[in-house]
Amino acid sequence: MAEKEINLRRLVIKAFHMTDVEWGDENNITTDGHMTVSKGMLEQLTAEDDCIEKIDIQIIKPGDHDRWTNTIMDIVPISTKVLGKCGDGITHTVTGVYVMLTGVDVNGKQTHEFGSSEGNLKEKLVLGRAGTPDENDYIISFDVTFEAAMGQERKGAFQGHAACDDFIQVYRDILKKFNGNKCTERHEYHDTVRPGQKRVLIIRQVAGQGAMYDTHLFPNEPSGVEGGKSIIEMGNMPVMLTPNEYRDGIIRSMQ
Repeated sequence: MAEKEINLRRLVIKAFHMTDVEWGDENNITTDGHMTVSKGMLEQLTAEDDCIEKIDIQIIKPGDHDRWTNTIMDIVPISTKVLGKCGDGITHTVTGVYVMLTGVDVNGKQTHEFGSSEGNLKEKLVLGRAGTPDENDYIISFDVTFEAAMGQERKGAFQGHAACDDFIQVYRDILKKFNGNKCTERHEYHDTVRPGQKRVLIIRQVAGQGAMYDTHLFPNEPSGVEGGKSIIEMGNMPVMLTPNEYRDGIIRSMQ
């Protein structure tokens, strides 16, 4: 007789779909699908970081991808923990809009020394893949201009990611308080053990060679920066993660 399946932990992800994104006096989202974006905090974010010259934000509407972009550093979902930590409990997330972090320095040098992705956005971003916006999604472009050569330094790249994270945190703090019963989608995932069955291990290689290449794990928020631990500081040693931790955004590429 087969042994019973053991349920180790449960992750519930509740999604709230945004149907329109527009400029407003403040950064805000509502449960009925409206999102406003403001540039009001950009001056403060720039002043806090010595590696950043300026930051700009643009709203890219669905289908409006025939435009220039600096190299894409990351595509970031807007998600927050309501209960528990990354990998268990309850997560609220936004669908219909993603944040795109891009970077270049004051001399026009793109943030990545090789493999940079500057150019026409419709040619550089493949839509509808895991981790990328769909063709009907809005994109908030968070474009960082670094001081000379700082886009090639670990410190500079980190400040760019951290500034973007601070911008997203404003939305997370609102999203965290949403009534979960008003979500547009609900998904439940379980980390389980099946005694007597085959055990599967997936190995993922991440960047940790230094310069602008680093990876953070265990952030306070899904796909966040605050609280994350550098794989470099951990000696580039292997780390065991659960499927739900991976699903919930416990890894953040800092390139």
